Formats: sequence, structure tokens, C-alpha cells
Amino acid sequence: MNGWQTLLYKEVLRFWKVGFQTVAAPVLTAILYLLIFGHLLEDHVKVYDTISYTAFLVPGLVMMSVLQNAFANSSSSLIQSKIMGSLVFLLLTPLSHWSWFFAYVGSSVVRGLAVGLGVLAATAWFTTLSVQAPLWILVFALAGASFLGALGLIAGLWAEKFDQLAAFQNFVIMPMTFLSGVFYSIKSLPPFWQGVSHLNPFFYMIDGFRYGFFGVSDTSPWISLGVVGVALAFASAVAVHLLRIGYKIRS
Repeated sequence: MNGWQTLLYKEVLRFWKVGFQTVAAPVLTAILYLLIFGHLLEDHVKVYDTISYTAFLVPGLVMMSVLQNAFANSSSSLIQSKIMGSLVFLLLTPLSHWSWFFAYVGSSVVRGLAVGLGVLAATAWFTTLSVQAPLWILVFALAGASFLGALGLIAGLWAEKFDQLAAFQNFVIMPMTFLSGVFYSIKSLPPFWQGVSHLNPFFYMIDGFRYGFFGVSDTSPWISLGVVGVALAFASAVAVHLLRIGYKIRS
């Protein structure tokens, strides 16, 4: 294995060794969301006319889990390495900033997809899911996990202690995730909040991912792909630049 592959292996092994916490726990959380919201709203909410609320909810929970865990992987790894002082050993290696980027984002994608598959396998027992466009499912899962992995990399580089990282997650990631249409169709919102939702890139990731299952969505999957692609390119460019200049890791 070359340098970035070795670092990728190390990062995957890092979260997999505590898989009960990093994979099993998010799956359990998603099941609880499904049981509570599905039970309460199944007979009261109808989405896209022919789709039950529980079926509508499952892809949203899967994608939400992918995004949150992809972010958590890269951000937590960096902040832990900085606080424990082990980051210096990586700085001594001849790894380029591109190697760091591909390893951290790649491991985030692996964790995000592992959790997403676990959530899908666990929640699919509660409803009947169809798959209309599997390629869209794969594209949005990969793009969404990559975007959040890059965003986690930025947050991990910026944060100097766990409190700062927790603030970033609580005041940026969580609100954007829960206001993205995971639990509802944005068409049920007033016009103002529909407009606000269209400014949230998380909405396009979840909406495009959901389109792969049902063949219907709140907006065109091509528009969603364009927005997600721009967001991914921007976050990746910022992350690579910060790694190249050694932002808060070489001083």
C-alpha cells in the first residue's frame, strides 16, 4: 500500500474497532426515530399520494445517518489527534495534502455508507420499499458522504478543542440536517420556509437520494445533483487548501 492507502486503512480501522459506538449506536437511533415518528404520524401524514409516511421516512433516515456519521468521522479523528498530540507523527511523514484529503474523506465515506446500509437493513423491515433508480441512490450517497467528510475535515482543522467542534455540529450540522426534509416534504411548508429549505444543500442530498427509491421528489434530481456537486467541489477545495497551508496543524 502507498501512503494515502495506509492512512485510509488506519482511519477505517480506527472507527471499526469501536463499531458498537460508531456504527451500531447510530443504527439504533434511526430505528427509534422510525418507531416514534412512524407510529405517531403514519395515519395522519400522506406524502406523494401513494407513498406511506413510514416508507417516505426510511430513505430520509438512511441519508441523515450517512451525512452525520461521515462528518463525525473526519472531524473527530482530527480533533482527537490534535488534542492527544499524535498528529505530529503524521506531520513527520512525506504524505502530501492530497493524501491526507483522500484518506480522511475516504474513511468518512466508508463509515457513512456502513451506517447507512445498517439503517436501511434495520428499517426496511418496517415497510415495503421499492427501488426505482438505484444509480441515483448510489450517486447521492457517495456525494453526500464525501461532502460531509470534507466539511468534517474543515471543522476538525478549525477546532482546537471538543467544545468548538460540538458547537459546529450543534449549530450548523444538526439544524441543516433536521431542516432538510428528512421528516417531511418541503411542499407542506409555507412559501417562505420552502424558499429557506432550497438554500440548504442537505435538502438536495436527501431529496435526490429519496428520488432513487420512489421516482418522485420535491425537485428535479438533476438540479439536486448540480447543487450537491457545487457544494462538494467548494468544500473539497477549502479542505485541500487548509491542508496545503497546514492550517492550525503546523504552527
